[in-house]
Formats: sequence, structure tokens, C-alpha cells
Amino acid sequence: MMKVSVMKTKSVYVLVGVLMLSGCASVAERNPDDPYESYNRAMFKFNDKADQYVMKPIARGYEKVVPQVARTGVSNFVDNLRDVVSFGSNVLRGDLNKAGTDLVRVTVNTTVGLGGLINIADKEGIPNNKNTLGDTFASWGWKKSNYFVFPLAGPSTVRDSLGTAIVSVYPVENAIIHDKIARYALRGATAVDTRARYLPMTDMVEKSQIPDKYAYIRNVYMSARNKQVGLKNQDDVDIDELIDPETSAVETTTPTAQPTAPNVKTKQHFQPFNNTINFNEKETETSPFSQQIWQYQSPDL
Repeated sequence: MMKVSVMKTKSVYVLVGVLMLSGCASVAERNPDDPYESYNRAMFKFNDKADQYVMKPIARGYEKVVPQVARTGVSNFVDNLRDVVSFGSNVLRGDLNKAGTDLVRVTVNTTVGLGGLINIADKEGIPNNKNTLGDTFASWGWKKSNYFVFPLAGPSTVRDSLGTAIVSVYPVENAIIHDKIARYALRGATAVDTRARYLPMTDMVEKSQIPDKYAYIRNVYMSARNKQVGLKNQDDVDIDELIDPETSAVETTTPTAQPTAPNVKTKQHFQPFNNTINFNEKETETSPFSQQIWQYQSPDL
């Protein structure tokens, strides 16, 4: 118990340190569109190098060695754990209807689906209402939040990073997997499987020779994420200023318009892991390229 407590305390200290570092970067950059740009670009470069020399080679080897059926099983198992997180998030949001659907998905996939290895819920048409703590914070009023590159995980916001950090301190798998080695193996498999699924997208980015890859990914991600949480009024209160008071002192200028995700059109039903982005009660369809950029982040487990 003492070791777990110490690890959790260290994790909180790491988060506070990262947020303080980002705050210093925002003061130096003085950019109202991306107040943490100095830090974000540095972390983006670090993540890119780590991906280039570690994650990408491992992911390619994973695709070649592990059969498709096994990779699908890993993805389904992780997706089932995400439904558990979604259940808690929807309860906190007060959306008992979606929380009930999440509970049904978890129950069906865990029992009939052999512990979540088979996604029975999708085959039976049970709605997929994935929500994270970041979505919960947004439903409480924290809709507007600055772009933030999370260490190793990639594109995020201050709001979503806080939610990710909380779930990282209290991971779902700890409640069902008591062996430490097994938990570490699961986290490693999750990271590799997630990276392998986005190899086509990252290969496309490299081949496209985008002049400023950081800015492009930031703009597409923020456009999609803001729509997902229902941010329509850019004059909404910026709760990030409560975390970083210096942001409010930044001289305001006319923001540069961010490109919106291409090929937007209305859809009626949500399908997991397709090209849809759920915000409020509507969904929009984007190109696979921009949608995969938005999804390329560690799931809240």
C-alpha cells in the first residue's frame, strides 16, 4: 500500500511539474492561439524522435509477427476497459442513459465476449458512447482549453491531459489484474497496438511533406476536439487561465483562423473506430487523415 501511495504521489508531482513547465513556456511565447507553443513544440519533437526510434519499429514488428486475430483481441480488450472509463464519466456527467448503455456493453463483452476479447456489443448493435474525464470536465463548463502536447501520448488539451493523468494514477486494470507484471504487459501491448493501428496515418504524414507538421496536427486536432465538446462560442470563459494566470496577461490579437477538418457532413449514428467525431448529440464525418490525427492519443485507461 505504501509503494502504491508513493507512486501515485509521484505521478501527481510529475503532472504539476509539466503544467508549471507549460506555464513558463506560455509566458515566453506570448501567442494567444497557442500559449504553450514553446513547450509544445519541444515535447512534439521529443515524442516524434521517441516514436521514430522506438515505437514505430516495434509497431511494425508487432504487425508482422502477431496474427490479425490476436491483434483484434487486444484492441477489443482495451476497448472494453475504455467502456468502463466511459461508464464512470457518464455517471459523473449525470447521463444515466449512456452510463447504462456502457454498463451493458461491458457486461456483454466481459461475459459472452470472453473477457472482452470479442466485441459482441458492436455486433449486436449496442450503442458506443465512449466518453472520457476530459468530456466530463467539458460538460461541467470547461469547454475552452488550450492545446497541450502530452508526454509520449501526443496531441491533447490542458483539460484532457488532467483527465488522462487522473486515470493514469487510478487505472481501471488495477481493479481486475492484481499481478504487476501482467499489468505492465497489458500497458505495453496497449501502447504497441494503438501505435500499430495508426501506422498508415503517420506514414501518410511523412510522405505528404507538410512544411510545419506540428502546426497542421495542432490545427486539425483542435478543430475536431472543439467540435466534439460542443465549443461554439470562442468567448467562453477560459478556465485554463485559472491554472496559468499569466495567460490572461497575454496581449490579445486577432487569432489566426484554424483550418477545419475537411469533408464535414452530418451523420446519424455513431460507429466505433470509424471516421466519426461525436459532439453533443450529433456526429460529423471527416477524412481518415484528419480523424486519425485526432484519435492518435493514448486511451484513458
